[in-house]
Order: sequence, then structure tokens, then C-alpha cells
Amino acid sequence: MPYVNKPRPYKKEYQQQKARGEHPTRMERQRARNKIDKTGKDANKNGVADKREGKDVAHKKPLSKGGSNKDGVTIQSKSKNRSFKRNSDGSVKNRQYLAGK
Repeated sequence: MPYVNKPRPYKKEYQQQKARGEHPTRMERQRARNKIDKTGKDANKNGVADKREGKDVAHKKPLSKGGSNKDGVTIQSKSKNRSFKRNSDGSVKNRQYLAGK
């Protein structure tokens, strides 16, 4: 717990994200979620589409591999979407995303 005795520096963290180049991909993910929430049915009125309740919006081609929302998105469980298996050098072991799965 790094911020026990002092407030978390949100402004500094945001500037660091922008400096690392994470901002555009974060905004792309946010646009994908917002589009699904806007077009999907929301029966319980909590602001999240029913088909996305407790799930992630996954890009068919990962943003880290040059994908975008135009390449398509799908809804997956959190455990399936969070990471791909990796080789010891950090590269993706199983490249299913190229097959459109």
C-alpha cells in the first residue's frame, strides 16, 4: 500500500501515463466500452449494458499489436481477456487474436 500516510497524486500519475504513451490506447478502450454501453440494452439502469455486466470489451486485434476499434471488439469474460500466455522473452505464445478468435 504505497499511499498510506499521504494522498494519491492523481495528477502526477496522469502526466506519467501520457509521458509513457498510454493515453491514446486508454482512450480507445474507453470509446469501445462507451459505444457498447450506448447501443446495448440496460434493464437495471446502472449505466452498463446488460450483455457487458461483469465482462470486458476485448479487441479482436490487441491495441498493443496495432489494433483499433475498427478491427472489431467482442465481449469476453475478465479471466479470458486479461492476458495471453507469454514466452520467456515476453512475446505472445499463442497468437489466436490473428485468427479472429
